[in-house]
Amino acid sequence: MTRYAWIDAGNGRKVYRAIRSPPAHRSALPCPMLITDSIEPTQSMADGKFYTSKTALRRTYRPEGNPQGVEYIEVGNNQDPTIPKSGNVKRDKAKNREIIERAMADADNKVGHLA
Repeated sequence: MTRYAWIDAGNGRKVYRAIRSPPAHRSALPCPMLITDSIEPTQSMADGKFYTSKTALRRTYRPEGNPQGVEYIEVGNNQDPTIPKSGNVKRDKAKNREIIERAMADADNKVGHLA
């Protein structure tokens, strides 16, 4: 169904035009996100060869995929579970206030010396 509405033409005129709505099944994104298997040539630390496939590179980290027969762990951007998250840190408000007041006093003393 086509809708009609008054549109401001910009020069003081208004025109009555058809308003077409976009299809309901379309995404607001220009295209879907694709995660590919290809990567820049990357050297495996397990066997020293270069790989352009994530799957092939990760296969060398398993015991059956490397000459040492050892399982390797891929380290990347993942959060280390042994490092506490910032939400779990307890802060001492009194100590923080003292540190801030000391810094402000030091800054005031330096400005006073310059004058």
